[in-house]
Amino acid sequence: MDILNNILEEITDVIHKVKQEELDQFISCMNKDKKIFVDGEGRSGLMAKGFAMRLMHLGYTVYVVGETITPAVSQNDIFIVVSGSGESDNAVTDTKKALAKGCQVLAVTSKNDSTIAKMANKVLLVPGTIKSETGAARGSIQLLSSLFDQSLHITLDAVCLMLSNRDKLSNEEATQAHW
Repeated sequence: MDILNNILEEITDVIHKVKQEELDQFISCMNKDKKIFVDGEGRSGLMAKGFAMRLMHLGYTVYVVGETITPAVSQNDIFIVVSGSGESDNAVTDTKKALAKGCQVLAVTSKNDSTIAKMANKVLLVPGTIKSETGAARGSIQLLSSLFDQSLHITLDAVCLMLSNRDKLSNEEATQAHW
């Protein structure tokens, strides 16, 4: 049980560092009149897909970049890029493409000084340990980027809860959109 408590303490520490102001700014950009594109790689990408699914349950028009039915982005769409390091090759390339098309870019990352954070219109910082951090900088007993991914999932679920409260959408209404 100690290992579970240690993991929970790590997640709690990261969540306490997520800034309410950044959460508020992030959700202020979310609009049901716009298409939303969510992008991420690896496990972070899986968390991003879960976020996209929940946005769909909340009534947003949302697509996951790289899926076969995802249309092209266009001007004024919302592009949400998720990368712990903020340097993932595809995430950086896709962010550049989204900016070139005139999208509003929202970055979710653990690194405020990363490439995607510098390109983004808004940044939501989730300062969990990522796989490239070693030694004293590691800050986690967990492997690779597990702490970032776990904290990311909780943070993005909080965004969805904030959106459902703002949009006055009940659990019963969201359930109607669930398969």
